[in-house]
Amino acid sequence: MGSQGLIPEKPTFLGLVDACDNFRLPVNSTDDYLVPWTLTQALESPVIGLLKSEIVDLLRKEEDGSWIIPVKDSVPRSSYRVSFHPSIDTPAKRTKVMKRLCERWRDSGTILQDVIGPKKWRNEMYPVYRNPFGVHRVHDPDAVDDSDNGNYAFEMERSACALFGVVTYGVHMTIYQENPDGSDLRIWVPTRSRTKQTQVVLLMLPEVTHAWPGYLDNSVAGGIPSGMSAFESLVKEAKEEASIDEDITRTLAKCAGSISYYYQTVAGWLQPEVEYVYDMKIPDGADPNLFQPKPSDGEVESFDLLPLDVVIDKMHQRLFKANCATVLVDFLIRHGYLTPDNNPNYMEIMTRLHGRFYHERWCNV
Repeated sequence: MGSQGLIPEKPTFLGLVDACDNFRLPVNSTDDYLVPWTLTQALESPVIGLLKSEIVDLLRKEEDGSWIIPVKDSVPRSSYRVSFHPSIDTPAKRTKVMKRLCERWRDSGTILQDVIGPKKWRNEMYPVYRNPFGVHRVHDPDAVDDSDNGNYAFEMERSACALFGVVTYGVHMTIYQENPDGSDLRIWVPTRSRTKQTQVVLLMLPEVTHAWPGYLDNSVAGGIPSGMSAFESLVKEAKEEASIDEDITRTLAKCAGSISYYYQTVAGWLQPEVEYVYDMKIPDGADPNLFQPKPSDGEVESFDLLPLDVVIDKMHQRLFKANCATVLVDFLIRHGYLTPDNNPNYMEIMTRLHGRFYHERWCNV
């Protein structure tokens, strides 16, 4: 357990969370630029995404009959939603519609090129669930059964998820070592490749455009693709990004909870995310060479074993990718370094790390 006096009362920890969890659903707003996306037009159909007006306008131009978009003011505001056509009623059918749509938008030179254009295309499918906090069944794309009775609704191209405001999922692991008495905690911190494609505009300096390339990251991190469980995704990412042997990850990686936050880009695209967090403590007296992460797939430039106070200082300097800093804030709480006694924003931070998204309110603003 860490020293209770290590971290002074710095509101910047809340600022780190603010940079990641920065979207709030209006309570009493007349601004209707965000439209709920549901599976059907039925009032009980779950909200799976939130659409900007640009996306609604593009969907209106679709001529394949896959979408239902009521005429504005033809239905009460609380009932207005965009949905699939009733004939698009299984996961496979929805996946096919989304694949065809996203590929056409990718190749059409629309206003969405900065999000879904050829240079941004990931060619990786992400699952979409009715309830983001419900059962996450691992979907077998080759399965004969295409029933629509579970939580799994369909899958879609990773880069397009922000265009539709759907919840995405990832895994983040902190690899650390410390003395047997809990002192001298050190964390393996990677520097992201400077050729990584994802571009961001830092919210604290909105006039300056930066790239996440070159930023600091969690020891291991990655998205959960469709057809793979959280833990199997972690094993894969640890091997591919950090050259960590699968047996080591399976033996020593411990699930330590999750965080959920609602991120909105400067362009207004919504990226609600759930991150499953894991810890890997290097055993006392173990051969350090077995646990030293090494760059493998080009995602990471280098790994450095940094003392905790150095990690915290770099967090305050905003050198970490936003959600990775938030994962580390969660780590500090779980390991007793960030407490209600040394940070006045403790409860605000705690609750903000576990957002609910409030999908049920999307149809009531």
